[in-house]
Amino acid sequence: MNARRPRHKTILRTLAAAGVCVTLTGCTTIGYYAHLAAGEMAVLRARVPIRKVIIDPDVDPALRARLELALRARAFASDTLKLPRNKSYTTYADIHRPFVMWNVFATPALSLQPVQHCFLFAGCVAYQGFYRHDRAEALADKLKRQGDDVWVGGVPAYSTLGHFADPLLSTMDRWSNDEMIGTIFHELAHQQFYVKNDTAFNESFATFVQEQGLREWHAANHTAPPDPAGAARRRQFTEMVLATREKLKSLYASDLSDAAKRKRKALAFANMQRDYERMRDSEWHGYAGYDYWFDTPINNAKLLPFGLYDRGVPAFAALFKRCNSDWTRFYAAVRRIGGEPAAQRDAFLGDAGMPSRAASP
Repeated sequence: MNARRPRHKTILRTLAAAGVCVTLTGCTTIGYYAHLAAGEMAVLRARVPIRKVIIDPDVDPALRARLELALRARAFASDTLKLPRNKSYTTYADIHRPFVMWNVFATPALSLQPVQHCFLFAGCVAYQGFYRHDRAEALADKLKRQGDDVWVGGVPAYSTLGHFADPLLSTMDRWSNDEMIGTIFHELAHQQFYVKNDTAFNESFATFVQEQGLREWHAANHTAPPDPAGAARRRQFTEMVLATREKLKSLYASDLSDAAKRKRKALAFANMQRDYERMRDSEWHGYAGYDYWFDTPINNAKLLPFGLYDRGVPAFAALFKRCNSDWTRFYAAVRRIGGEPAAQRDAFLGDAGMPSRAASP
């Protein structure tokens, strides 16, 4: 999680490519699958080769410069980081909306166990995604009426794991250069290797590739690396949320009455917001980049995405070092570990001393 925007992409994985969708809850229908397929096809139809956009005399100069940079980063991803060499991120799609999708996260009111949805190829994920905001809100309203905690998060980018040539999206136009370049590296890492049903492993791997790739990109281009203060704030904010989640996990497992649990749940969220404000005003010297997160009510579902992206980054960093910073050797090692049983993958991530995968799908 970081301050740049709600990057809870918790990525849609090849739903349009799957052909068949199966859900544990029974709520996925042919109509829902048709919605996903139509939405993905609309994005694909909007693609234009970046080189064609660049030579268009009417294109905005700022966009032209961004897309030229994206092509350089795309080449760097394959030439230097040894990521897949294909047509992904060589096209641009203007989709005329702020997010490409909206994901609906839900949990019971007194549980941190996500309502899961399982898909062929993609495996199980802790959300349900929609290309239309009104459809996401309709499901959210339904789940709220059933008593669940619900949160709807906008998705600015996602990967189809190489089943389609994923484009750069207009939803990324306002991002910083590092955000755009890092996302290219991150999403191509998912195409490089992906384990079904293990969000923590997949996202930690891709996040390490993103961060190390950006370091190497800046070194190669003799530009300043990302601000370490931003990474430190991200880490602190995530740790604060994860600590609250662990407290709630213990609370929900206790023998207290449901009424008492609800009261203490509300207190835990109030304490978290107070702790954030103190951290913002003192340690961060007024940096308010996370204020937006508190603009909507906090609940169990809103905590789900935290920890999935960076829990195991230190473990992958150590592995990269053991591979003498050789990307080819590193990917081979990742494949070996990724092929092990879930308990061994979890132990590998846990070696970094990070929190347990309390809310992993």
